Amino acid sequence: MIALAWLVLGVILLAVELHHLAFYSLFAAVGCFAAALTAVFLPDAIPVQLLVAVGVAVLGIVAIRPMMSRRFHVRSGTGALGRGVAGTLVGEEVLTLDEVGDIHRVGHVRLAGERWLATSGSGDTIPRGTKVLVTAVEGTTLVVWPVDNPPKSLPDPDDTPDRAQKEQP
Repeated sequence: MIALAWLVLGVILLAVELHHLAFYSLFAAVGCFAAALTAVFLPDAIPVQLLVAVGVAVLGIVAIRPMMSRRFHVRSGTGALGRGVAGTLVGEEVLTLDEVGDIHRVGHVRLAGERWLATSGSGDTIPRGTKVLVTAVEGTTLVVWPVDNPPKSLPDPDDTPDRAQKEQP
């Protein structure tokens, strides 16, 4: 019976992993499956099962997750990783879904199948259906430039202050 509980918990953690793709829940699920296997042979040794689950999960997170994460998030062609999730969005080409203007006229773009808030990096209005380049991420808003008129250089995300901070006196 306890083996079934470990299996159910492992399946739930796999479902969580499919939603987040951070590779933490994946190794927790593998730990649960290892504990389920242990429970088949040692059904009354719950502390041992718990130790196996935690041990396998920690081993996977520490030893295997960094390598998997690098391989999963590498951009094709460049081989480079962005800094964090936001850094991997910079450099992507997307289409505007509606007019995109400055921070007072926020528009939308479609990126990776999702609708994102977007502002124009130049402050000029970008028409609907224009192919744009993501040059920065400010919170949950993408800063974009038209592909046919990109900025002279992409800003370093660590050096660019937040636009809200720029506007404060």
